[in-house]
Amino acid sequence: MSQETRRRSYRYVGPAELRGAVRADSSGAAIRTAADLDMWIRARPPEERTEPFTYVVDAAGTLRLAPRRSEHVACAGGGRVLGAGEIGFVREAGGWAADEVSNQSTGYCPDVTSWPAVARALDGAGIARPDRFTYEVVFRRCPACDEPAIVRDGDFSCVFCGGDLPGEWNVDPGGIRRIP
Repeated sequence: MSQETRRRSYRYVGPAELRGAVRADSSGAAIRTAADLDMWIRARPPEERTEPFTYVVDAAGTLRLAPRRSEHVACAGGGRVLGAGEIGFVREAGGWAADEVSNQSTGYCPDVTSWPAVARALDGAGIARPDRFTYEVVFRRCPACDEPAIVRDGDFSCVFCGGDLPGEWNVDPGGIRRIP
C-alpha cells in the first residue's frame, strides 16, 4: 500500500441535513492517551460500555469517540477524516484494548485502506488493537445510478439498479485529499 493511499482523507458524503445539524463546537471526545480513553469510558452509562462506539480519526490523526448512535459527521465536527467506523473495547490487565474495529460509516464511506490511519491513532494513544479491521465494509458508488452502495459477499452489483460496481474505491474521488 502506498504512502499516498494511507494518508487519504475523506469528506462527508452522507445526507446534507445531517451535516447541516452539526454544531461548530460539537465533535467527539479526543482520545490522545490510554488515560483519556479510560476516563471517557468510565463516564459512559454501564449499558453503553458493552456496545461499540462511533469513532473517527480526524484530519490531524486524533481518535475521536462518541456514543454508538451518534453520527460520524457530528463526531468529526463536520470535518474531513482519515478513518471512521465503529469500535469496541474490552478491559484487559493493562487497561482498555480495542477488540472490534470496523470502517462502517455510511456518512464517510472510507475505503478499507483507511486502516493504517486508525492503527496509528490507536498506537499513538497507547491502546492495544487488532492487526486489521475486524469487520471490513467495501463501499462503492454506482456509475449507473450514482448511489453509494455496499459490496456484500463479493457481489459487485448495485442493489439499487443492478449496475456493475467498480473494483476500486470511487465513492468521492473528487473529494479525496492527500495529507502530506
